[in-house]
Amino acid sequence: MSKILLIDDEASIRQTLKEILEYEKYQVEEVANGADGLKKIENEHYDLVLCDIKMPKMDGMELLNAVYEKGIEIPFIMISAHGTIDNAVEATKKGAFDFISKPPDLNRLLVSVRNALDKSSLMAETKTLRKKVSKKYEMIGSSKELEEVKETIAKVASTDARVLIIGENGTGKELVARQIHEQSDRAKSAMVEVNCAAIPSELIESELFGHEKGSFTSAVKQRIGKFEQATGGTLFLDEIGDMPLSAQAKVLRALQENKINRVGGDKDIKVDVRIIAATNKNLKDAIENGEFREDLFHRLSVIRINVPPLKDRKDDIPELVEKFLSDIAEEHGSKKKSIDKDALTQLKEYNWSGNIRELRNVVERLIILGADTITAQDVKKYIE
Repeated sequence: MSKILLIDDEASIRQTLKEILEYEKYQVEEVANGADGLKKIENEHYDLVLCDIKMPKMDGMELLNAVYEKGIEIPFIMISAHGTIDNAVEATKKGAFDFISKPPDLNRLLVSVRNALDKSSLMAETKTLRKKVSKKYEMIGSSKELEEVKETIAKVASTDARVLIIGENGTGKELVARQIHEQSDRAKSAMVEVNCAAIPSELIESELFGHEKGSFTSAVKQRIGKFEQATGGTLFLDEIGDMPLSAQAKVLRALQENKINRVGGDKDIKVDVRIIAATNKNLKDAIENGEFREDLFHRLSVIRINVPPLKDRKDDIPELVEKFLSDIAEEHGSKKKSIDKDALTQLKEYNWSGNIRELRNVVERLIILGADTITAQDVKKYIE
């Protein structure tokens, strides 16, 4: 049952609206002023607030500001006997879902309440999904090496500085990119990923910049590229060292001018994108060999983050194993297995050439094939 907070200094209005909303099977609580309303909102969960504008102690606009400044996500429907276009515009600008004049048209009010509650439900779902995404991309470990990476992320995330993430395969470069995006002002927009090593060289430009219909044989319709898809958000160019030189030149222009051209098009399209790139290659060697543009390297590497291999942060292995034991049990819908100290010691002694990705695969193998409590004997048997 949806829970609604009704804030109005007129007792008769509160009583009338409460009876109507309770008849519609909503749970309703009421207060007579904005100050009391703010206390309620801070201490309890509500799906919607119906709020008068002119009230003693704290008026509706002040309450609306206070709630959103505290980061509380809840839809407001403002109700006022002094309904003007200016009031409605101001309320909407401040974040109100709707503005209704007194005396309210009950049909319109109920429709607005239903729509606002739908929005509230979507907001809750989005919050849950974001938590799941954040959990998926959580950086596990407390070693000195990983803490240095986290500190750098915290410093650069709030800026729009381009970041180059360097590290071996399987070290978690994507996790670093995700954390930068999630902690940035662009987090509400998308992070679009491009694996430059997985796209054939003849298609990479179309993938990045899009194409116009008829620009080449298989271009049967217009395509929006990754730069446009990521506008307002973040574009993650993974394995940037494998990007063909022809595409590198166009990426450099996009970074310099903040605009692109689709393949087969002649119109400049403005883009607002933060670039994060990652590579497992030594790009300075690639520059020496004529495989990577030096000017693009300097554009991309305003900030460089070196992600340490697992062999340099073995103290994180127990935390990582515990995380994988929980995640994999949840994925399989099975009971979480435990692991004894000797088994963990055995895992810490292993040379993890495949880094965290390899460790996760080994843990999954041990869960499937090992005993209820994973032992050192299980590790010796199934690690290779």
